[in-house]
Amino acid sequence: MSSSPTIVSVNISSGGIPKRAVRTADVTVAGLVGDGHDHEKHNTPLQAVCIIDIEDLDDLRGEGYSVGPGATGENLTTRGLDVDALEIGDRLRLSGGVELELTKRRKPCYVLDAIDPTLKEVIVGRCGFYARVITPGQIAPGERIAVERHG
Repeated sequence: MSSSPTIVSVNISSGGIPKRAVRTADVTVAGLVGDGHDHEKHNTPLQAVCIIDIEDLDDLRGEGYSVGPGATGENLTTRGLDVDALEIGDRLRLSGGVELELTKRRKPCYVLDAIDPTLKEVIVGRCGFYARVITPGQIAPGERIAVERHG
């Protein structure tokens, strides 16, 4: 990577997909303020923030899927991170002060059927990660991301 990974988009919704881009979001241990969940299973501090790479969304768009930042329900769309290559326990330090710890690989959900019924099969392995909030604060697009590998 020639440059630091960055946040491309910060996304929230009252529940469900797509999530819409916002200029900034306050982050607590519960997640992004103003972001809701239609399914109770997602309402846990261990899944406070969902992260996916814009490169994966670009690839999927090239394969004919109508996806962009927030479309798959992620809170943070990143560039240059390669989040799927990271591991549980890895930490992301954002230049604005927020710190996240990766907790769970994201699995495709039937909610993606609203975009395309085949999407949940083709997105396997490039669906991103859930994270818990270690240090709350505010997140905005353009922030740099430093990765601290676990162990």
